[in-house]
Amino acid sequence: MNERTGEHQAGILLHPTSLPSGRLDGDVERWLDCLCRAGARVWQMLPPGIPDTTGSPYQSCSAFAANPALLAPDPTLPLAELTREDFVARERDWLIDFARFRVLKQRHDQRPWQDWAAPLRDREPAALARLDQEAQAEIDREIDCQHLPQRRWLAIRAECARRGLHLFGDLPLFVALDSAEVWAARELFLLDEHGQPIYVAGVPPDYFSEIGQRWGNPHYDWQAMQADGFRWWRRRLRRTLDWFDLVRLDHFRGLVASWMIPADSATAAEGFWQPVPGAALLEALHGEFPELPLVAEDLGIITPEVLTLRQRFELPGMAVLQFAFDGHEDNPHKPANIGPDTVVYTGTHDNDTVHGWFAAQDPATREFVYHLLGGQAEDDVADLLIQAALASRAWLAVLPLQDLLRMGSEARMNTPGTTEGNWRWRVTWEQIDPARLDWLRGRLRETGRDHEC
Repeated sequence: MNERTGEHQAGILLHPTSLPSGRLDGDVERWLDCLCRAGARVWQMLPPGIPDTTGSPYQSCSAFAANPALLAPDPTLPLAELTREDFVARERDWLIDFARFRVLKQRHDQRPWQDWAAPLRDREPAALARLDQEAQAEIDREIDCQHLPQRRWLAIRAECARRGLHLFGDLPLFVALDSAEVWAARELFLLDEHGQPIYVAGVPPDYFSEIGQRWGNPHYDWQAMQADGFRWWRRRLRRTLDWFDLVRLDHFRGLVASWMIPADSATAAEGFWQPVPGAALLEALHGEFPELPLVAEDLGIITPEVLTLRQRFELPGMAVLQFAFDGHEDNPHKPANIGPDTVVYTGTHDNDTVHGWFAAQDPATREFVYHLLGGQAEDDVADLLIQAALASRAWLAVLPLQDLLRMGSEARMNTPGTTEGNWRWRVTWEQIDPARLDWLRGRLRETGRDHEC
């Protein structure tokens, strides 16, 4: 599924935690009904991993595990056939260490793995053997908590396939320091002898923050990863494609160069760009996954090298219409500049809703928005941006559900650089007006993007 098919499509962005129940229960089938009624073909969501204490799915304790909290508790729901033994055999490379990690976190009062007793922190074989013997029941429970979501998700994938719907996921470039993967494979990360990062990831000052964003993730040891043909990355993408038909690779520019922030720096303002062997990584992934169903999140400071890398592997990029309204004619987010190798959004999970964003603009900017979109002051601005996205040449147009429902800032998903009040928004069924779904279907028919389930 990519722009090479030449078929223009549309989708809606809604993370499962934003469903009315916040779970993969019967709400899923009802939501798929909504997608079909609207004529959309794609359901996009954020990473399905276990979120951190702030609720962020981009700072998970595992790059491979699913969030068990997404699992519907109702045992009568249909489950695809996948035996536990088959699941463990297929996922053993990450599953056993993940289960151990979760058990050890509980036994150490959730303290970071660097603070554990040295034999367990350093994964001494004898210590791990004792753990496996003493905590087998706990480890098995953690494995079951991964097996059950997998079964439920396979049923969802089968239902989506029956309806001709595609699932669009999100893959963070970096992983959290306090994660099973960093604990299990310290040699793949730039850490000191105590397991602490030497440099941490982030981005320099930009549109979202005057001091940049200090994410705190450890950087990869790319030389070590390249030495074994990027095996860790190939396993990671294989696992992600078990869940999704298409995957957005977050922070794609980090495959050309990463912003290296000294670990003792309080902000991201101090740092430097370090080259990354992204072409070699993508070659390895392309060799295993010839279609390479990735979308490059190429927002932010984009250099010609980033564009060249994306185009070399024929990956769609991104455009966000909220970024379109400046005085630069070559702005890639302006509707007239959006090409077919693009996924266009009215906004992303990191933006305010269109209504919230527009309310914060000064009168001159609001007037310019109406001018550029060919609208009048009495027109709803969310509708204007939606119609601009659908009318663009972009291969895929994705609308956050909040924008389709004309919601304000109260429905914002995330504010970058903050840790309070994010990732909590949920829609109610009462808010999903069937008339709005029908309105969208009409716009999709007009622009040749409608899908018949």
